Amino acid sequence: MYRKNGSVTIYGDIILITISILINSCGNALTVALNMGSALWTASSVNISHFLGFSLTGVLFWEGVAVVLTNALFLGKFDWRRILGNFVFMLPFSYLVGKIAELFAKTGLPALPVLAKVLLDIGGILMIAAGVSIYQRVNLFLHPNDDFMQIIRFKFFHGNAAIAQTGSFLVPIVLIVICVVATHSIWAINIGTVFSFLFQGYFVGLCDRIVFPKLNHQNLDFNG
Repeated sequence: MYRKNGSVTIYGDIILITISILINSCGNALTVALNMGSALWTASSVNISHFLGFSLTGVLFWEGVAVVLTNALFLGKFDWRRILGNFVFMLPFSYLVGKIAELFAKTGLPALPVLAKVLLDIGGILMIAAGVSIYQRVNLFLHPNDDFMQIIRFKFFHGNAAIAQTGSFLVPIVLIVICVVATHSIWAINIGTVFSFLFQGYFVGLCDRIVFPKLNHQNLDFNG
């Protein structure tokens, strides 16, 4: 999977990207099904879904499109290879999160005791952090939300994952507030959301060191 110089082979890139998408999708879907608090981007999508009456799969996709445009503004250019990669990532990711969440909801997970659900929800957040860590380092193509975090992480925060993740979460927080004001209801916000806001960035940085530790950040093609 690794070349002699430590870089990842194309075969390795494909394996790592596939693993990371599956881990991240399952983690997000688990938090949605448990309703004990999703990661903030996912929570914003859930609230927009209820506000507009659209499917979660559709909202995840169109929210991603909006972030693609935001990323282009931060980079000061339309990098069509990067944008194409964002869409290549979004299509399977949006579908998997929506469908796996539906499957989890049909199991006995939502009926578990609260403590068990909280622990599983935190486990879902940790899965998200691990998935983000892997595909950000591969950097072949990213979900727009995580591309946004990666851009500000290396462009403005000297590679500090914790600060960059917290900063990137300000956008979904604003979206959630707008939805709550409009609907007077709130979804997917709970203990797991607070945990995600406070610690997800830290765990992304930790996973950089302990999950596939030989994998370094590749293709950072913007000025840090």
